[in-house]
Amino acid sequence: MVTIQKAGPNHIDGIAWVCTASYWSTYADLLSTEYIERMIKEFYIPERLLKEVTKTSKSWNGWIVAVENGEVIGAGVGGMISENHGELFVLYTDPGRRKEGLGSMILDAVTKELIEYGAKEQWVNVTKGNQKGIPFYEAKGFQFIHEQDEYGIIEGENFKALRYHRFLL
Repeated sequence: MVTIQKAGPNHIDGIAWVCTASYWSTYADLLSTEYIERMIKEFYIPERLLKEVTKTSKSWNGWIVAVENGEVIGAGVGGMISENHGELFVLYTDPGRRKEGLGSMILDAVTKELIEYGAKEQWVNVTKGNQKGIPFYEAKGFQFIHEQDEYGIIEGENFKALRYHRFLL
C-alpha cells in the first residue's frame, strides 16, 4: 500500500535516489550530461536534502514522499512564492512506476498544503520538450504562460523551461 506523507530524515536516501533516477530518465535526451550532473549535485545530495526535510516554512513546505513497503517511490515539494501564489518546485516518481497515480497523489498533497497557506494560484516550470511532464500538468489544468531560460544554465547552454499556471479553487 502506498502512503503519502511528510518526509523525514529516514527518507533522504530514497528522495535522492528517486529524484536522481527520474531526472536521468526524464532529461537524458533533452539536456546535456554536464547540466544533469550539475543539477543533481546541487539539489539531490543527502546533505542538502537533510536540511530540506527538517526545514518547513511558507516558502518551503517540506518534502512530501510516496512510500511503499518502506521505500520512497515518489517525492515532491512546493512553497509559496507570493501571498497568493504557490509553486510546485519538484515532482518525481520512480521511473518504473509511472502511470500509477503517484504523481497525482503527491501533487494533490503539495497543492493542499499550498491552499492551507493561502494559495489561489499555482505555478510550475517544465523543461521544454519534456513529454512526460507537459501532458501530466496540462491534464491537471495547468496552462502554458511563457518560455524562459532553464534554471542554472551557464554560458553556451540554451535550455528552456516552460512556465505553467493554474487557478486553485
